Amino acid sequence: MGDSLHPADPGPASVTISAGPRMKAALILAVAADIFQLAVFPFVVEGAASPADDILDLCIAALLTILLGWHWEFAPSFVAKLVPGVEFVPLWTLAVANVYRKTRPHLPAQESAGPQ
Repeated sequence: MGDSLHPADPGPASVTISAGPRMKAALILAVAADIFQLAVFPFVVEGAASPADDILDLCIAALLTILLGWHWEFAPSFVAKLVPGVEFVPLWTLAVANVYRKTRPHLPAQESAGPQ
């Protein structure tokens, strides 16, 4: 599992996630969940009143947490899905993309090596 989670320190700010199989699986899962929620919008338009949609969101949140670990980006995605009509916003996909953006290793800025 050398390509999924690379903790440099035990601290939470130092966890990096590469674009390995776990990140790819999480992104595919998030995109599939968002497409599914768009495709079945007439059945889940009630927001919090739709138990099927809530169960799907709980399962997606659990699977993403298993794949990537807990990230605060997942909480707003789940809570926002309780609002009617928010199924049109791909919140799970945005959450996974934001997790990758925040946790990818940052390369130091290269100094310009122009003529002197």
